[in-house]
Amino acid sequence: MDPAVPVKPARLTRSLLARSRQGALATLMPGSGDPYCSLVAVASLPDGSPILLISRLAVHTKNILNDARVSLMLDERAPGDPLEGARIMLAGSAEEAQGEGAALLKRRYLAAHPSAEDFVGFKDFSFFRIRPSGVHLVAGFGRIVDLAPQDFLTDLTGAESLIEAEADIVAHMNADHADTMNLYAAKLLRVADGTWRCTGCDPDGLDMQDGSRTLRLEFPQRVTSPTALRQMLKTLADQARTAQI
Repeated sequence: MDPAVPVKPARLTRSLLARSRQGALATLMPGSGDPYCSLVAVASLPDGSPILLISRLAVHTKNILNDARVSLMLDERAPGDPLEGARIMLAGSAEEAQGEGAALLKRRYLAAHPSAEDFVGFKDFSFFRIRPSGVHLVAGFGRIVDLAPQDFLTDLTGAESLIEAEADIVAHMNADHADTMNLYAAKLLRVADGTWRCTGCDPDGLDMQDGSRTLRLEFPQRVTSPTALRQMLKTLADQARTAQI
């Protein structure tokens, strides 16, 4: 990260939670309590809480079922020196999704990892949510801060209608507004051209993905309804078109 650019810890943490697709998961071995670290694929809920899809045959899953305490390391995977990129160590408890709650985790996870559709129905696989207890953010040399959950998780208060409509919003954006998302990526986020698709939305931003590349389009103001989101996306599209001139 550019050391001359001021860091907004909460915003950067939310962005990493939304954009990350893999991380290092640390669990505790039964009996000895020794740490066990493994590479896992991740997605996130609308508030930013991490989602895992893991097999009961895996050591880390057996560890979680014995002791739910975990930590998850996520990083920007920036080119060059990996220690210059931002990263977070999130601590929390992992809990298996049950009943209707599993449907949201499944939808959000498959939006981020479409290939998981091939094994998501296997009996030994389950969705787990990590409920964060805190985050340790390292945003570059000398830029280190600890955050409590209320400081970095997205506030969903009053946004029930937006979250309920998210699946339809994502489908609509991908079916009818692919050009607009490519415009957001190229003109507002300054990334190389691609085939960007929407993977999710929440009161603070829109998430997009092109293969292994992920983007977070932050909103200048919080939105809590589908109508407000529609107006926000139109405003941002107008800004992007002006930037083309």
